[in-house]
Amino acid sequence: MKDKIFKSILFIASCLILVLTAGVIYALVTQSINAFSAFGLFNFIGSSNWDSVNNDFGALPFITGTLITSLLALFFCIPFSLSIALFNGEYFKKTKIATVVSSIVDLLAGIPSIVFGLWGFYVLRPILIDMGFSAQGFGVLLASIVLAIMIIPYASSLSTEFISMVPSELKEAAYSLGATKMEVIKTVSLPVSMSGIFAAYILALGRALGETMAVTMLIGNTNNIPTHLSDTGNTMASIIANQFGEADGLKLSSLMAIGLLLFLITATINFIAKYILKIVNK
Repeated sequence: MKDKIFKSILFIASCLILVLTAGVIYALVTQSINAFSAFGLFNFIGSSNWDSVNNDFGALPFITGTLITSLLALFFCIPFSLSIALFNGEYFKKTKIATVVSSIVDLLAGIPSIVFGLWGFYVLRPILIDMGFSAQGFGVLLASIVLAIMIIPYASSLSTEFISMVPSELKEAAYSLGATKMEVIKTVSLPVSMSGIFAAYILALGRALGETMAVTMLIGNTNNIPTHLSDTGNTMASIIANQFGEADGLKLSSLMAIGLLLFLITATINFIAKYILKIVNK
């Protein structure tokens, strides 16, 4: 009897998740119809105009800004997060120093994004100005660096778990053949845990794609397509955060359409990642 009740609770919870997801999609689609009807789907995606006076809106600058900052943040994140994962999961596994590092990484994961934004504004931005990178310090590079720091805890924590799960028998077999620590990592630990590490970076990328507050504070909030790291811009999340409160009519529908596109981009990346994982694991 208890098993049936527990099974029913799990079934209801699973159905609730599906209903909530369907509700989110329905709300975004219904609120976006006016924008897609006025501009057309492909014209809306490919247009770089954002003119509130003439009601002419396009999503290309924000899609570009989102992809550039997220991918650049992932690029900055990989060497640091992988180093932390190897430090905690391989070289100093189950030691006090690994526990301390893991605690600090977990602490970083719990810091609110607005705190990262303030830190980037008051600490990193003056450094970029002093280096002569840009006059105001704002831009794609500043936002990407802070984003990278924000997603390192997610990628490193999961990667550490997957590296730690590599069977010790495989590593001991490699050591018995005369392999060094580095050779064991290159030929055993990383190949065996690679699918899990890949999934960890996809999760980190999803976190970067949806980040709002920190990026809004640091990217410069201009509606242009960034062509250099010093250029300012906007992401899909930041434009919604900046203009949603004052929007109505076609502009509001356009912002909802951008939200729908962000949802679809994130979902597409996750589906592609799952497909790649299935191929790798075969």
